[in-house]
Amino acid sequence: MTLSLNQLQAEHQEWAEHNFPNQAEHEALLGLIEELGELAHAHLKYEQGIRGYDEEYYRVHASDAVGDIMIYLASYCNRCGFNLQMCMEETWRRVRERDWQADPRGGVSR
Repeated sequence: MTLSLNQLQAEHQEWAEHNFPNQAEHEALLGLIEELGELAHAHLKYEQGIRGYDEEYYRVHASDAVGDIMIYLASYCNRCGFNLQMCMEETWRRVRERDWQADPRGGVSR
């Protein structure tokens, strides 16, 4: 199944309104931060080679954290009235114009 950011955001909004109708935007932000911490934890333990984080274990936990990050991001955008797809597209349009190889100090647009 392929799911666009717009679909994710729309489906999440319906789901969240049913399950968490009074959730404040800061709750989605805190969930997002928690999942980012889980991603960092998985990466750190894999890099350190401890706690059984072999590559397979790392990939399972890291990919789950990435998915959770996207869901919490959709939640945050819904609560704030942002269109996740549009935020990503507009920012990517600006970022992809930066050339850090040509200008390592400022990444001036091409």
